[in-house]
Amino acid sequence: MQPCTVVAFFDYAWYYLFMKRVDKQRELNEAIVSLDDFAVEYNKTLPPGFPKASPERLRKFQLAYPLLFKDGNAWSIDKHRKRFMDWHNTHH
Repeated sequence: MQPCTVVAFFDYAWYYLFMKRVDKQRELNEAIVSLDDFAVEYNKTLPPGFPKASPERLRKFQLAYPLLFKDGNAWSIDKHRKRFMDWHNTHH
């Protein structure tokens, strides 16, 4: 039974080396960041023609949607980008 254990170990190591990759973009999108860091990342990925985010506008959005900020001043691209983009286009 020893050879099976060795093969299983190499199988497991092979999976983690080649199959399971870290998705850096996903980690960035799900990261909890400050308002200023959110503004920087939001503006980097903004399509042409959309208004840029400013800290003042982000604070107004935060006041308009307090339920999105139960954790205080915690922002994430994944959770807030689309909602802010929709809100910002109608309140710009």
